[in-house]
Amino acid sequence: MAGVPSRWHLAVVGAGPAGAAAALGAMHAAPGLRVVLLDRADFPRDKACGDGVAPHVLDLLAGIGVTGLVSDKRPVDRLRLGRGGLASERRMARPAWVVPRRVLDARLVDAAVAAGVRLLRHRVRDLRHDADAVVLDGEISAAVVVGADGAHSAVRRALGQHRGPVALALRGYAPVAPRWRGAQVIEFGAQHQPSYAWSFDRGDGLANVGYGELLRADRPAPTRAQLFERLQALLPGAAEGGEDWLGHHLPLSTARWRPQRGRVLLVGDAAGLVNPLTGEGIHHAVATGIAAGRAAAAALRDGQPERAGAHYAHATGRSLLPHLRHTALAARLARSTRLIEAGLRASAADQDVFDDLVELGLARGRLTPALALGLGRALLTPTRPNGRPQEPA
Repeated sequence: MAGVPSRWHLAVVGAGPAGAAAALGAMHAAPGLRVVLLDRADFPRDKACGDGVAPHVLDLLAGIGVTGLVSDKRPVDRLRLGRGGLASERRMARPAWVVPRRVLDARLVDAAVAAGVRLLRHRVRDLRHDADAVVLDGEISAAVVVGADGAHSAVRRALGQHRGPVALALRGYAPVAPRWRGAQVIEFGAQHQPSYAWSFDRGDGLANVGYGELLRADRPAPTRAQLFERLQALLPGAAEGGEDWLGHHLPLSTARWRPQRGRVLLVGDAAGLVNPLTGEGIHHAVATGIAAGRAAAAALRDGQPERAGAHYAHATGRSLLPHLRHTALAARLARSTRLIEAGLRASAADQDVFDDLVELGLARGRLTPALALGLGRALLTPTRPNGRPQEPA
C-alpha cells in the first residue's frame, strides 16, 4: 500500500453497518482523527441479510449527523406474524424500511468517506499488540482497533474469543406476492424450532425472502436444499422467481455478552450481537459501532487509548445489557410452540402487546408488564384445535 499512512488513530476492520458506524461515530466525536476503514470487498457489494432497517437505526445515525439514507425508499408499516393458521397483523408504531445491503452499506461507506475516513481494500488476517499500538498484518498500525468483520471475524479469533450460538439462514430476492405486498411477513416454523420464514417487501416489486433456524448440537445442520424446502413449506409461493440466493450464519447474542477491555473492540456480528428472537442485526451493529467509535475518540482525547474498551463497556453496559438479558429469555421461551401461539393471540388482541414485541425484536425493547400480562391472559384462555380462543359458554 505505497503512499498510504501506516499509523492511524483508529483502524476499523470491516465496512458494513457496524464498521461504517464506528468510523462515523469517531469522526463525529473528534473530526481531526486519522481513521481508516478496511474491507476485503469493493463497494457496492451484496451481503446476505433480511435487509430490514428499523427506524431506531435512523435515529442513531441522525445523532451523528447522517441523514437521508432511505429518503428515496418506500417505508413499510405493516407486520404480520404467523404460525400455521394463527396470525397477528397490525401496523407498527413507526414504519421500517427494507433496503438491500448493496445499497445501504455503500451509502454508509460514502458517508464515512465524506466525513474524512480513509477507505482501503484490505483483508485483515492477523493482529498483534505492540507496546503502544495494535498492528494488523504487520503493516497497519493503530492506537485503537474496532473489529467489525462479521460472523467469521478474524479480529475475534485473534483475541481468542469463541463464537456463541449460531443460526443458519438462506436469503433471496423474488417478486413480491400480492397478498404480502406492503408488509413484512414472518411465519414461524412448526418443526426445527426455533425457526421462521420471511417475506419483506422492498417497495420496488421485489421482496427479500428467506428462511433461518438455530443450529443445534443434537441435529445436523440443514443443507441449502433443505433450507429452501422449509421456506417453501412455510410461505408457499414466496420464493417463486427468486434469484441471488445466499446462505449466511447469524451469531446470536446471549445474556452473558461482555465487551473486552483494552485497545481492540468488537461490534455487531463480530461481537455476536444478532437478536436471538428475530435474527435482526443491523440495529445492534450500528448502535455498538457508534458506541465503539465514540469510546475510541474519548480514550484518544485523554491520551489513554488502552482505556477505549473500558469506555465502550461502560456505554454498552447501560444501554444494551438489559436488552440482551430480556431477548435471551424471550428466545428461550420462544422454543415453546404454546408460548409462540400465546404471543400471537396476545398481539392480535392488544396493540400495546404487539408494539412491545416489535421493540423487543427490532431494537432495545424489554419484556414489559403489558407483554407479560398479555401472554398470561392468552395462556389462560381456552383455545379450539385451530388455536383460536373459544367463545364463552
